[in-house]
Amino acid sequence: MADRVHPHDSPSPTVSQIDSSDAAVAPKPSLPPDGKPVPPPGTYVIKIPKDQIYRVPPPENARRFAKYTDKKSKRSYGGGGRRRCSFCCCFSWFIGVLFIIALLIGIAAGVLYLVFKPKSPHYSIDHIGIKAMNLTTAVISPEFNITVKADNPNDKIGIRYETDSSAEIFFKGVKLCDGALPAFYQPPKNITVFMTPLKGNGIKLKSEDEKALVDAQTKRQVPLNVKLVAPVKIKVGSVESWKITVKIDCDVTVDQLTVQSKILSKKCNYKLDLWLFKI
Repeated sequence: MADRVHPHDSPSPTVSQIDSSDAAVAPKPSLPPDGKPVPPPGTYVIKIPKDQIYRVPPPENARRFAKYTDKKSKRSYGGGGRRRCSFCCCFSWFIGVLFIIALLIGIAAGVLYLVFKPKSPHYSIDHIGIKAMNLTTAVISPEFNITVKADNPNDKIGIRYETDSSAEIFFKGVKLCDGALPAFYQPPKNITVFMTPLKGNGIKLKSEDEKALVDAQTKRQVPLNVKLVAPVKIKVGSVESWKITVKIDCDVTVDQLTVQSKILSKKCNYKLDLWLFKI
């Protein structure tokens, strides 16, 4: 290694003539306590040979470098592990809260079921009257009057039928007419019978559908499909539930397409859309 290079010594201070009779000499710097002289201020240049400049740790420091990097990698892995652990804990806590909420809802539903003992309502089609069914033309505008019976067998639960309902009648997938159901409140232990007018306007029948309808009329067995959709609310005392959709699907066979038609057979199914659940 090269020797240290010191700057040139500064020139010694000169004595200034202040007066012809008096002269002031600059004081000498004091020595430190250890007695060694303090080098004057300046710039130091250190030269290192190129063969001693390393881009990788020298052999004597390689073990220390490897040990340091290993500790650093372990610390980083440990931080990731803690983050994964924190995520797992939060997820477990969330699942636990959902389980507790579901358990409380189940307990409340069980208590309500034991207290009120709810029963499913029953629906049926009692009569279908048909007018203006002219099968001599390919375009028809029939009018139907259907009589629906709704039976609420519950002792403490009322049913409020809301607006925005619908009623449709089909023959082999062809819609013949449509309309809406009336809005009303049905108290507990009550049977309500109501009539709903339905009308079709400019229904175009295909040749095969027209022929099938005439043949069914001739055989006095006309199969019809009645679809009813009614939004309802369950009422217990002064408390009403959210809106529930009742869907009724009835297969009805009548003997003729007139006002005096009689129902030969009928079968009705229904289901409830309870928010996210369906029954």
